[in-house]
Amino acid sequence: MRILYVITRSDVMGGASVHLLDLASGVQEAGHEVLIVVGGHGIFIERAKERRLTCVSVNNLVRPLSIISDFRCYLELKRIVSAWKPDLIHAHSSKAGIIGRLVAKALSIPCVFTAHGWAFTEGVSASRRFLYRWIERSVANLANKIITVSNYDRSLALRSGVGNADLIVTIHNGMPSVEENSAHKAPSEITRLIMVARFDAPKDHAFLVCALSSLTRNDWTMEFVGDGPTMPQVKQLVTDLNLEDKIFFPGACSDVFDRLSRSDVFCLISNWEGLPLTVLEAMRSGLPVIASGVGGVPEAVEQQKTGFLVAKHDHDGLVSALSTLIGSRELRSDMGIKGKSRFFSDFTFELMLQRTITVYSEVTKV
Repeated sequence: MRILYVITRSDVMGGASVHLLDLASGVQEAGHEVLIVVGGHGIFIERAKERRLTCVSVNNLVRPLSIISDFRCYLELKRIVSAWKPDLIHAHSSKAGIIGRLVAKALSIPCVFTAHGWAFTEGVSASRRFLYRWIERSVANLANKIITVSNYDRSLALRSGVGNADLIVTIHNGMPSVEENSAHKAPSEITRLIMVARFDAPKDHAFLVCALSSLTRNDWTMEFVGDGPTMPQVKQLVTDLNLEDKIFFPGACSDVFDRLSRSDVFCLISNWEGLPLTVLEAMRSGLPVIASGVGGVPEAVEQQKTGFLVAKHDHDGLVSALSTLIGSRELRSDMGIKGKSRFFSDFTFELMLQRTITVYSEVTKV
C-alpha cells in the first residue's frame, strides 16, 4: 500500500508531529510505501530524514486561514498526489486535514483524517469555535474515516454535528516502548517536578507557576522543558515571584526520557487538549501525573489512582494536588507503578499502529 501523509507545520515538534513520525515509521517498517507532505522547511523535515522517511515540503501550506495561500496549496498538493499516486491519503492537523480531504475527493482517493484535538473544542474562543465547527461540518464527509485520539473528541464531534457515529472512530494515542534506564534514581529530600510542553496555547505554564508560589512547603523544584512564544512572560513571572532558585528552564531538549527518569512528578496544566503524548511518556516512565482534566486526559490519568486531575483554573485544587504528592514518596511510587501498568495495557504504539492499519484496510478494501 502507498500512503501519503500530510501535516501543516514543520517548524515545531508538537504532539501531532511526533505522532505522525512514529506512525509513518511504523507503517513503513510494516512494508508499506510512505511519503510525507509538510508545510515549510523546519525541524520536522530533519527528524523525518533521521528516520529515513521521504518528506516533501510545500511552501503554501500555512497555519493561518488564507484564501490565496490555501488555494495554491490545494493545487500544489494535487500535483504531488497525482504524480505519486497513493492508495490512501492520511491527513493530520486542521489545515492539512481540510486541504488533504479536498484533494482526495477531487482525485477519488480514499482519505483518513486524524483530529489531534478539535479547533472548536472547549477553551477556544467563541468566534474560532463557530468558524471551525462550520468548516469541519462542511468537509467531514469528504473523509472515508475520521480518527479521534480520545473518546472526548469523538463525542464532541458528534454533538457538534461533525460526521456521524459510523464515520468517526477513536484510536487512542500510543507511544513506542523504550529501553529501561538502568541507573537508579538518586534518593533526595527534594521532590523533582517536571512539565514537558511547548510554551504556547493551549498550555498554561503561568497558572502552574502561580500554584507553586502558593505552596507552604519548600522541598521541591520545577523543570519546564520546552520553548515557545510565551516563555519570556513565564520567566518574568518566575522572577517577579522570587522563584528563580526553584524553577528552571532548560529549553527544548533531546533527552526528555532521561529527564523524566530523574523526576518524581509530571505536571501538565492546559486549557484544552486532545490526548497529550507527554502524559503517556510520563506514565511510561512510571511517574504520577498532575494534569488538567480537559479533553482526553481523563481517559489516560485515573483520578487518585495514577495521579490527580484538576479542574481548569482550579488554583486551590492544583495547590492541594502538588502538596499531596510532594509530601508522600509512597503515594508517588504507588501511583507511578499503576500508571506504568496502565500505559502498557492501553497506550502502546503497537496497539495504536495495529488499529490504524486496520482502518487503512477498511477504507481501501485491501
